[in-house]
Amino acid sequence: MKKLVFDMEEVTTASPLYKEQFYIQTRSWDYLVAPNEFSAEIFGHAFMYDGPLLKTGYPRNDILYREDKEELARTLKEKLHIPQDKKVALYAPTWRDDEFYGSGKYKFTLQLDLDKMKKRFGDEWIILLRTHYFIADYLDVSKYGDFVCNVSKYDDIAELYLISDILITDYSSVFFDYANLRRPMLFYTYDLEKYRDVLRGFYINMEEEIPGPLLFTTEEVMAAMENLSEVEETYREKYQLFCEKFCDFENGKATENIVKTVFKP
Repeated sequence: MKKLVFDMEEVTTASPLYKEQFYIQTRSWDYLVAPNEFSAEIFGHAFMYDGPLLKTGYPRNDILYREDKEELARTLKEKLHIPQDKKVALYAPTWRDDEFYGSGKYKFTLQLDLDKMKKRFGDEWIILLRTHYFIADYLDVSKYGDFVCNVSKYDDIAELYLISDILITDYSSVFFDYANLRRPMLFYTYDLEKYRDVLRGFYINMEEEIPGPLLFTTEEVMAAMENLSEVEETYREKYQLFCEKFCDFENGKATENIVKTVFKP
């Protein structure tokens, strides 16, 4: 989604040596894994990488294709003390390049009004809050009780995908992974123009290709949650095209294929 490393015209991140540091890291890579043909074409120039490219999909997404994923989801809900009869919304926003305390330590201000959401959805939904690992802020959501669960430190986000009925995100790459489940996605893009035109730049056109509504207020997010069947119908064709383009290598066997290639030549 977001312009990467050497495709970025201007670096606004916390580290002014970002590109130099990244270049040094990439010299140690023996293989690079791609989730789709679109990314495979971008990775070469974005990372200045010309080594072996494995077009396998991501191992982290194999769990999303397990035959027992529904049973696994029930087990995971028990583990996280989430009632089986509650619907789950995973809110996973990304970091903003220009908001930071220091090198690698990013700020984050929660723009979603959880007070309003609890008032309307408290009996029906659970909100899982998952911030990017770059974000240094600890968001205290204790006042919301069981309605909001901060899972930012949970070790495997793919397990959170499994137990979520919908994903709410912005410009985070999580929606490319979540799309493998073919479940509804809402895009809370309250700072779209700044993020796209000033901070980062995009490889794709959000207005044309994203398989869900672009929403700019908490009220719009809530309205979409109340009309998910309408959202699904509206974006059905666009969702199909999105998956054909961005999930085309994913089939649940990425780990197996990578192991065969790297460890059993």
